[in-house]
Amino acid sequence: MADTKEQLQKMKSHPGFIAALDQSGGSTPGALRAYGIKDGSWASDEEMFTIVHQMRTRIMTSPAFTGERILAAILFENTMDRSIEGQPSADYLWNVKRVVPFLKVDKGLVAEQNGVQLMKPMPDLAALLGRAKAKRIFGTKMRSFIKQANAKGIQAVVAQQFEAAAQILAAGLMPIVEPEVDIHCPDKAGAEASLKAALQDHLGKLPPQQQVMLKLTLPERDGFYAELVKHPRVLKVVALSGGYTRDEANARLLRNNGIVASFSRALVEGLSAQQTAAEFDATLDTAIQSIFEASLTCADPVAK
Repeated sequence: MADTKEQLQKMKSHPGFIAALDQSGGSTPGALRAYGIKDGSWASDEEMFTIVHQMRTRIMTSPAFTGERILAAILFENTMDRSIEGQPSADYLWNVKRVVPFLKVDKGLVAEQNGVQLMKPMPDLAALLGRAKAKRIFGTKMRSFIKQANAKGIQAVVAQQFEAAAQILAAGLMPIVEPEVDIHCPDKAGAEASLKAALQDHLGKLPPQQQVMLKLTLPERDGFYAELVKHPRVLKVVALSGGYTRDEANARLLRNNGIVASFSRALVEGLSAQQTAAEFDATLDTAIQSIFEASLTCADPVAK
């Protein structure tokens, strides 16, 4: 409990950002390709996940990767179940790096309907939350995808997210609600307006003692999510990079006060399996510093 309270306080008040290291089965080959590992370098999913764990271990054990600039890291289930330098991954993150561990809990997306992709059913969520709690995970993340400014679809996405969030809160974990808006959405601003309205509606129904986190695509209108940043039921609003380059994502983030980064591709941009330790650490340090500086608009957190 003492660790959980310290982690909550860190998430509330410490400057920094969230490292999203949670690529799962479908996105792992692309992540490895970007890292310089060719397709066909593994003979099975287990070998593929071993290689990606080596990549993530290299990132997390780098001297550049510490709780001074990084608030938290989001892990894939396979990473949670493995070890880093002799400790379970979540324990290593907190005990050694003072980085708060989160876990991706969704199982991917169903086919598009009403302009959105809902999450696949999660019949084993209760068991996964129990394992996460036992492995000292602080919170969870689950992603939906909004491709069109379809109010009916967006309402369905938010309703599903908050239904799962209620189960996660009941298990004693902090949910990150992630209804991603496609950066290529034809009416991105319209989708964001519908999304904000739906989020405000569901946040208003949360019990007074409960909070969630929101992970959102950086909006078309600067400061558009300011009400969500200040909302008493929101612990923190974080931004995904969503396919923007790191430079573009950082520039957009700087224009949205109170939101901090939770980047995945933009964080690992430029890292390669072929780099020496010194080259790798220097590249990662540059990336972390740039994202940290872009996230400092939240240096004065709103009192909640």
